[in-house]
Amino acid sequence: MIQITLIQIDNYGPWTVTPGPRFEPDLQTLQSRLYGDLEREFGAHNAIVFFNRFDNLIAISNGMDYEAHKRIQDSIRNRYPFTISMGVGTASTAYEAQKIATKMIQMGGGAQSADRCEVLNIDSLASEDESIVQIAHIDINDITNTLTDVENAYDTSISVYDVLYNLMIELKKVDSLCFFIGGDNYMAPSNKVNPNTLRDVLQKVDEKTGVKLKAGVGIAKYPGRAADLADIGLEDIRANKTDDSVLFLED
Repeated sequence: MIQITLIQIDNYGPWTVTPGPRFEPDLQTLQSRLYGDLEREFGAHNAIVFFNRFDNLIAISNGMDYEAHKRIQDSIRNRYPFTISMGVGTASTAYEAQKIATKMIQMGGGAQSADRCEVLNIDSLASEDESIVQIAHIDINDITNTLTDVENAYDTSISVYDVLYNLMIELKKVDSLCFFIGGDNYMAPSNKVNPNTLRDVLQKVDEKTGVKLKAGVGIAKYPGRAADLADIGLEDIRANKTDDSVLFLED
């Protein structure tokens, strides 16, 4: 079972324009700082946060209980001019877990409701015995020589985000999620996806985008360890320790 936490800034849209539109560089700084702080605080619990849309962030939070989430809410309230609400869902696949987490937070009120403040609704938590997280770390083969050092910076970004879009679409079909994590790297919470299915997904995206992809996949009880194993698997592929485009490593 994988546990997903949806994090949403309370009443953020109205706040950004009250009493008038706020200075955009300050808002961008605030959003990026929030992501960094949440990554650090969830990371202290061996969890991992993806920035998603910045005002909405998605965390894989296996191992974290109600009190751990509440302490993070308290910390943010003490240091930011707004509060955050959270919904937590657990399921056998990442896509289903985030759907449940979304329903949990929506039960507490709308994203722009002035009445919603620090909602923390939990559908269920993954017990230690049933906790399992599978994460794929995907990247583009030799982006430096095929894009970065050949194309202009903006067109390279278009290619990178085109890959992201197609990965999101194809991975959703197998009940998985996908997030951009910088450079030419993507992470996909992908419980229950086997090697053949993942190879098929990567091949479909290869054909649609004209790039070649590879993926290290980590499986562990907790998100941080799963991500570490995925990184190791990807490095083994880069080091030509396998001829496969996909390498699974399990704790």
